Amino acid sequence: MIKKVSLGGSNEFDIQLILYYIAIVFIGWLTIFSTSYNPAAADFFSMNNAYTRQMVFIGTSILIAIFILLLKGQYYSFLSYPSYLCCLLLMIAVFFIGTEISGAQAWIKIGSFSIQPTEFCKIGTALALAKFFSEGKTIQEKKNRWITAFGIILTPVFIIILQRDTGSALVFFSFILLFYRIGLTGWILVVGGIAAGLFLFTLFFNEIYALALVTAIFVLFWILHRNNRKKVIRNAIVYAVTVVFIAVSYMGYSNMLQQHQKMRIDTLLGKVDDPQGADYNLNQSKIAIGSGGLFGKGYMQGTQTKLNFVPEQHTDFIFCGIGEEWGFLGSLTICLLFIGLVLRILRLSERQRDPFVKYYGYGIAGIIFFHFFINIGMTIGLLPIIGIPLPFISYGGSSLWAFTIMLFVFIKMDYR
Repeated sequence: MIKKVSLGGSNEFDIQLILYYIAIVFIGWLTIFSTSYNPAAADFFSMNNAYTRQMVFIGTSILIAIFILLLKGQYYSFLSYPSYLCCLLLMIAVFFIGTEISGAQAWIKIGSFSIQPTEFCKIGTALALAKFFSEGKTIQEKKNRWITAFGIILTPVFIIILQRDTGSALVFFSFILLFYRIGLTGWILVVGGIAAGLFLFTLFFNEIYALALVTAIFVLFWILHRNNRKKVIRNAIVYAVTVVFIAVSYMGYSNMLQQHQKMRIDTLLGKVDDPQGADYNLNQSKIAIGSGGLFGKGYMQGTQTKLNFVPEQHTDFIFCGIGEEWGFLGSLTICLLFIGLVLRILRLSERQRDPFVKYYGYGIAGIIFFHFFINIGMTIGLLPIIGIPLPFISYGGSSLWAFTIMLFVFIKMDYR
């Protein structure tokens, strides 16, 4: 029996999703308070404190959630394309009125607060894709519209790359989960894996070695299939595409990534060793998480985080505070909460009769899981540090507001 709760209207809302949201947001604020609290601060409620500002963000998020639940669910389908276009316009406006923070010109400053339109564009893109795919009458019609669908994703990605915010651009590829639900072939995953491997090979060695490798493979296939004209032509096309991919990958790495981003990739690949530079964040992060042991050091007892050894400890590296103070069990609890949240969204999505709601659910499930997986992966050294927040937990108004809107729009559209 699915538990739901009535909030004053004819519709009922899934209590499990709301409880997941409350639990994760509450843990996030406790961690921000622990990592940023200074006993010598003059005023506990001063807006100079990160935990105080986060309380404001949480309070406004609750108001936003209530407002969303009071609106009619049909509005979101109607506003899908307009919201997507508005988000694109806001992102373009950043080039003219934006502020550069941490090397990326992706913020609009309003008084003492800053808003990142990219966070809200994820919602607009999810809505636009859900609307786009739900308009097809048959599965085959949906399959034949991949180019336009990829265009919906790549347009904001291109703008974000121009803003030098590569990490946020990668998040948009999380919509691959939605594409698989629509019917994208599994071979795309294989091709993507091969492309990722070739990309890493190119960066670890160089483009000359990568070209030599694919050329040797092409010659081998040409020898094996030289009597089959159709296969020879197909292999030649694949070879040409691969050569272009290698060239673009190396040029993008050399010219599009910032120096600190390239250093992070180089250190992860083992090409360089820079313990006081590019490796510093990761080393301190591992020390903090590892020192927590099984049960942790206790709330507000973390030495690495309290002494500010971990940079960005209440934003991108907030998971370090959880690992140090609550240990393996606390870290596992956070992981289980996120997995439960994503699985709940997917389960409710599959129950929908309206394809728009179903596809939107898959879209936001992919976004939340991608953020969760990448953020934790980079704090423990499994993935490059690309600077994306942990949903509902990391400090920041734009992130919390965007994920709140994202989730509660789905909750509103979920009917019995």
